This record gives sequence, C-alpha cells and structure tokens, in this order.
Amino acid sequence: MATRFGYFLIADITGYTQYLSVSELDHAQQTLTALLNLLIEHTKPPLIISRLAGDAVISYGLREGFLSGQVFIEMIEDTYVSFRRLLELMVRNTTCPCNACRNIGSLDLKFFVHYGEFAVQRLDAHDELVGSDVNMVHRLTKNHVTEATGLKAYTLYTRAAIEQLGLADEVDQFTALEETYEHLPPVQVFIQDMHPVWEAKRDALQVMIGPEDELYRLETEIAAPREAVWNYFVQPEHFNVLLGGDRTAIVQRKRGRVAVGSVYQCFHGDSYITNTVVGWHPFDDFVVQFLVPTPLAGAICQVEIRLEETDLGTRFAEIIGKSTGPLLARMTADAGMKARQDHIRELVATFKKHIEDDQSVRSRSALPTELPISPSEIATAARSALAEVPQASLGISSS
Repeated sequence: MATRFGYFLIADITGYTQYLSVSELDHAQQTLTALLNLLIEHTKPPLIISRLAGDAVISYGLREGFLSGQVFIEMIEDTYVSFRRLLELMVRNTTCPCNACRNIGSLDLKFFVHYGEFAVQRLDAHDELVGSDVNMVHRLTKNHVTEATGLKAYTLYTRAAIEQLGLADEVDQFTALEETYEHLPPVQVFIQDMHPVWEAKRDALQVMIGPEDELYRLETEIAAPREAVWNYFVQPEHFNVLLGGDRTAIVQRKRGRVAVGSVYQCFHGDSYITNTVVGWHPFDDFVVQFLVPTPLAGAICQVEIRLEETDLGTRFAEIIGKSTGPLLARMTADAGMKARQDHIRELVATFKKHIEDDQSVRSRSALPTELPISPSEIATAARSALAEVPQASLGISSS
C-alpha cells in the first residue's frame, strides 16, 4: 500500500454512559443516531470519512490541497456549535420524563487532530487507515486532559498538526500538555476549550445587509464545496482576484485569524482601499465596510459575501449595500457603485473561474471516492456504542 501524508480527525461524543438505564436504551439510541448524523453531515471535503467507531466519526484528509489552518479550526468550531444547538433543540422539544431524555444536555463532544503518515486499505464498508500515526491519534483519545484541566469538551491538537496547519499564533490561547504512552516518546498536545466557542457563537450578533439596505446583488454558482470557497477568503493572493487589485494584504488578524476588526488592504499602485471586517460568520457570510473614494468624502459602503450550499456546490452572492453618511456624499457614492456594477460582475465571474480552476488542480491528488454511510450503519454504530456501557451504569447486576 502506498503511504501518504495528511490529517486525522476524530469527533467523539461523550457523556451518555452516565445516565442510562435498561428501559431507556431505545431513546438513548435515537439521540445518539441523530448526533452521529450531524457529525457526518459536517464532515466536508477535503475531509473524507474513514469509518464510524461507535460514538465517534473518524475522518482524514491529504496534505495536498488541504484547508488553511484557520478554516480547519472554523470547521471544527462550526461542528461543535451545531452539535450544541441540536442538543438545545432536543432538550426544548422533549416531553419524555426518562433520564435518557431529561439528561440529553449532559452530552458533549471532543475532537482529536493529528498529522502524519498513513496508508488507506479499502474494505467492504469503509476505508481503514493504517500506520503508526493512525495508532497515535487513537491512543490520544485516552488521555489526561480532563484530569489535568477539568475540560470535558475540547479539541486536542498534536504539535505535528499545529506546525503543519501553521497555527503557531493560536497556541498561546491553548493549554499545553504532554501525554505519554508505553513504548512511545512523550507527545506534546495543545488543548482548545470548546465551551467559550459555544458561548461566543451563541450570543454573537448576526451582521448582515437587509433587503431594504441593498443597492444591488450579484450571484453565481461555484462548483466547489462551501467550506472550500470560504478557504479562499482567508488567503489574500486568492481573495485579490475578487477585489481586482494589484495585490491584497490582510492585516490586524486576531490570534492569526481573519476576524471582526481585521482589514483587507486592496492596493492599486501605491494607494489602497481599506476594507474592514465588521461581520464574520463561517461558513455563511461576512461583511466588510470601506470609505467610498469619491470627491464628496464621508460615505461608507458595506459589502456582504454570502454563501449557500447547493446540490452542485455553492451559491455565491456579493451584496452591495446602500451607502451611509451625508446625503450628497452617499448619493454620489451609490451612483459610483452602480456605475461599477458591470465591472464587479466581471470580477465575480473571474473569481468563480479562479476557484474552479484551482479546485481542478487540487483534485489531481484527490482522496479515494467516499463510501456512503447508510442509516443502518449509523444505527449499528449507535447500538455498538451503547453496548459498551458498563452494566453497573445500566442498573444490571453482574451476578
């Protein structure tokens, strides 16, 4: 088998063994099946699912053509937030008095990320990953993180993953630990607490341009997954294609990430336009605002990029907002933005082609075709996870 280099991701549901009893197994299986379905739906290219292992979804991706470090973290954070939202929805909607239903909110989610060498062995129902680095990421699921930090919901990154993803600026925000395993050298890991991620996303205001504030919008469909399209927004050399500048720089990143307050500087010769990020919502939309360069100064324009997943890829919309500011300044600015509509449409078409051409190049080192996971496989995984619950927690006598 040929070996490759890439990333491993394990998403592991935890907590359900604490509240089950014999009469509640059916309800517990329904809950676990729904949560596994959510994790599967959020495992998007360039990740491919290897297999289900009870309460865990195991996936991998090749080094070639992988996501930027920021977008990979955002993908994990988006999965966690969606997981917590589903739990909240289940809690609100259940009227069943059994413990398995009453305590749905005690479930949680952990992620394990590693980078290394592996081979893929295709079996009947899934891709089996083999290699010492594969063994390592599975060993890391048995760790001392909760004991050392008290955290129950976290993402564990190995140093190899941090370095390969270029996440050195994130490390200061994580907790550094060392794990040891028999016959292996110590492994340095970095732990991201996921609860603050949930709290921040849950309470965040959605900054969008409403229909009444639109000057106009331009739409197209891009033959690429939504997460892949988002990946081009954090790389200035690619985003510059949409801005149409000589070059673009991204400054004022937050802990190495593009976020609210970051600035896209679009250069035209020696001058540049400052596009400040005022809304950042992976993988749905983001909003920038800039001072419109017109003879009558003072008009500010907002532009929103909005993405929507489709059967063929991603619907891309660039929404130009009506200017704000002094009356004459905003009238002049809106007239100028309308006059540029055909030019902006050309930039959108060029950006679409740029992404599709780049994705075509990346696909030459593509992963194997993903094997579909059937509902029966998901149900079987849920049953197998519950079958591993200690009998004592189910109220079953071992005598």
